[in-house]
This record gives sequence, C-alpha cells and structure tokens, in this order.
Amino acid sequence: MTTTAQSVPKRRLRGASAGTTGDLVRRDVLHEGPFLLRVQASVPGLDLAAWIHGRQAALHDDLDRYGAILFRGFDVPGPDSFGAAARAISPQLLDYMERAAPRTEVADRVFTSTEFNATQWIPLHHEMSYSHNWPGRLYFYCDTPAEEGGATPLTCERGLLERIPAEVRERFTRHGVQYVRNYGPGIDLPWQEVFQTTSRDEVEHYCRETATEWTWMGRDGLRTRAVRQAIARHPRTGETVWFNHAHLFHVSNMPADVSATLLEQVGLEGLPRNAYYGDGTPIEDEVVSAICHLYADSSITFPWQRGDVLAVDNFLATHGREPFTGDRRILVAMSDLYVNTELIRGTQ
Repeated sequence: MTTTAQSVPKRRLRGASAGTTGDLVRRDVLHEGPFLLRVQASVPGLDLAAWIHGRQAALHDDLDRYGAILFRGFDVPGPDSFGAAARAISPQLLDYMERAAPRTEVADRVFTSTEFNATQWIPLHHEMSYSHNWPGRLYFYCDTPAEEGGATPLTCERGLLERIPAEVRERFTRHGVQYVRNYGPGIDLPWQEVFQTTSRDEVEHYCRETATEWTWMGRDGLRTRAVRQAIARHPRTGETVWFNHAHLFHVSNMPADVSATLLEQVGLEGLPRNAYYGDGTPIEDEVVSAICHLYADSSITFPWQRGDVLAVDNFLATHGREPFTGDRRILVAMSDLYVNTELIRGTQ
C-alpha cells in the first residue's frame, strides 16, 4: 500500500516523575494526559523479562492509565529475548492473520514491522482495526535504529473522539465502515499471504465466519467486502474510542498520481483497498483529511535506542512510522486477541 507524506509534529517529550521501583528502575511520564510511561533501568544488564515477572498486574494497570510504556536501558539482546519480555506481560502472543502489510516472522510470533518504502510515512492507526478481531496490546522492539528519522509516533485516543465533528462521528457510529480489498499479483498482497493458506475453501470458510463477502476474480484474484466498527469499547476501562482504518484505506490516502493511474487501469472497485461508509456511500476526502490531521496534530514521538521495548494498548493509542534513512529494524509482537462478537453474531 502506498501512503501520502504526512508531517507529524515532533514534540520534545519532558519527563514527569511517576515514582520508582526500588533502586532497579526509574519511572517518569513523557507527556501530559498522562500518556506514555517510561520505565528506565537504573542498573546495567537488567533482564527485562525477569524484571517483569511478578509485576504483570501492575504493568497492566499502567497500560490502562498511560496507554503505552517505553522500557529503556534493559538487557534485551535480540528477537527471542524481546519475545520473552512480551510474553512476560501477556503469555499468549498472536499470529498475524488477515494481513494488510508484508511482514516476516523472525522468531516465534515475533515479526518485522511493516515493510513499506523507507521514504513514506505510515499514518497513525490502530493495529488491524479493519478486521472483526484485533490485538489488544502491541509490543515494539528496536533491533536497529535508523540513521535518521524512523520514529514510531504515537497518539493518545483519549479525547480524540469528542474532537471529531458530531455529524461525522454519528454517521460513522450508525453505519460503521465498509472495506473493499482486492488481492492478487500486481494489485496488492496475494490472498495466500493475507490469509496464510493456499486453500480457497479455507478462505471462504474464514469469510463466512467473519461476515465478509468474497468474490474470486479470474485465475488468482480475490475481492472482499466487509462492514466493520467505527468505534470500540475498551474491555478493561470501558472507554469508547475512535477505532477504524477508514483514513488509512481510503483512496485519498494514496498520492494523486498513483490513484489516478490505478483508477484508469482498474476502476474504483478494483483498487487494492478502499473505505466507504458502512452503507456503501463514499467517504468525503475532507472527512478523511480532517481525521488524519487530528491524529498528526496530537502525536508525540521519541528517537529509538537499541534495545528499547515499547508496549502499546491498541485501544488507547495509535501508532505510525516516520520516513527514515539507513538500516532500521523494528520488530513487533501482538497479544490479547479481542473479537468483536457484535459483527459476527449473525453468522453463527
């Protein structure tokens, strides 16, 4: 998928004390709200997974309160130790199904982050909010920081829903978001990669079970159409948040020259992906632009350091990616699967 260049303001984060845990770590909050807790090791060689052991409940509460936690200065030498740290918080890590981006699994349930062109911005978004299910928590690990750029901007969702114009918010809430995706060679990811199978029967079963319409296109193409939520309720805090991929999948998110070429070649229905109001009505470009700007104007960022681990509540925070130069490798793990049963109840 191609994304437009978006400017995310770089706010210099200033710490506010959130207490200490013995002499092993220092805790401070990096943004008012409060949002984004930093837990920094005070002693060298402190194993992150071992330190987390016995503190899971407190860290779950911290994620509820702060939306994200940056663990810095711990001993996290590679993908396996990162996976162990993520499992220390949430034991069951998830596979990556119904994929929207190319990724490579480098350790058990540990993946590369989205492998898009380094010159492009990835707009702020909730992970897999286009699906009927998604991870409740995300974990990022800095294996190799970029030479320049490459930050993972974050936006706190608290308060954002109320900033969306009431008529827009109400229309999305009433109808949801309809996503149309086309898979196949030369279009987007192959359906075999998206659904992690080579069986058409398995794809059809998945679609049937998740209230997704499907159409096989020619020899090796597939089109799906699904109506999903526009907002979601946090399973622990009960907060309602804006939660969808409308701005990310919408045709206006592509550069104008790219969308013009694709529209000429395959037409509106043949685009790799697009988003509509749930009733099939086109979403206005200005609505998409306004939502993108809300996220960008509210975002914060920090420079990655080798060995950093970032835990993110996928309901309470969105994440993106800055363009970068040089080598950059950020790894990702996911946990706490949430299933929107309201969407699929009628299919059972």
